[in-house]
Amino acid sequence: MSLRTVPRDPMVALALRDARRWCVGQIIDDRPAIAHAVRVADTIARHVEQPAPVLLAAALLHDSPEFAPPDLDLDAYLTSTYDAEVTRIVRALQVEHLALDTDHPIIPAGDIPVLVASTADKIVALGSLLRRARNSGDVCAFFAARPALVALLPHFDEFGRQSTGLAPPSMTADFLTALRHLEHAASAPTVA
Repeated sequence: MSLRTVPRDPMVALALRDARRWCVGQIIDDRPAIAHAVRVADTIARHVEQPAPVLLAAALLHDSPEFAPPDLDLDAYLTSTYDAEVTRIVRALQVEHLALDTDHPIIPAGDIPVLVASTADKIVALGSLLRRARNSGDVCAFFAARPALVALLPHFDEFGRQSTGLAPPSMTADFLTALRHLEHAASAPTVA
């Protein structure tokens, strides 16, 4: 199942419109940012039976704190246009993203909607990293240039352990598979 094949709820359609508008000119993983947002929502739609429109809307809008117009009161807009739950999920993902840059990354294990959205985001991001590493022509150099990412691999492993039994099993399996491929690529010996 994909976002393109589920009946389009008006909230999801509006979130896609706002995400497209706010993502113009923005890049995530060497691609237009809207592609990332749609892939995260598609990942949720593929793994969650009848996903709630608020969850799909939040997935589409999860990077809005970074991309929405700076003069927009984002919390007020998201809450009045969508739902307070969309605002909560978007802000929780923002906090988690920011924490990845600290010595204390967090795992939203007690919050199932945030955990599901975060897992979908990680599946997409890890897959994109692996694709970019392979396309670089030198996988070892790609990861050697990203020591902060390599240092996060144990956190992602713990994230996978803690999400087991909370996120849909197929989603956890996809995340762990992507992580194992990334770990394998990142630990490949350098050829002299």
